[in-house]
Amino acid sequence: MNIQQSGYLSIGQLTEQYLGKARKQDTQEKAGGLSFQEILEQKNLQESGGLLKFSKHALGRLSDRNIELSQAQMQRLENGAVKAGQKGIRDSLVIVDQLAFIVNVPNQTVVTAMDSTETDGNIFTNINGAVIM
Repeated sequence: MNIQQSGYLSIGQLTEQYLGKARKQDTQEKAGGLSFQEILEQKNLQESGGLLKFSKHALGRLSDRNIELSQAQMQRLENGAVKAGQKGIRDSLVIVDQLAFIVNVPNQTVVTAMDSTETDGNIFTNINGAVIM
């Protein structure tokens, strides 16, 4: 009996039709909706021995605003986070050159990033300290 000619779907076709979509969605959800480039940048930052991690939001902001950190800037950002931690700051604004970063010091995580054109009125909220590097 040839199932293909009778208009019925094979088990393989049904499996792909109903379970294939779910597998694709699971893969996208596991990646958190990040692009390959963003995931690669995050892994490179983590493997470079850096102390800081970048949140998904911060990676998106860096990508959207075309902000690229040099090794020297990254080192200064990490030093700023260390200095903030030494002073007991929990959520710190760290300014490096024309870039501003909000860092959650206990978690060693950059929460968001912006350049000088993105700071609306130079007002920063939800921080309890600032470090200018």
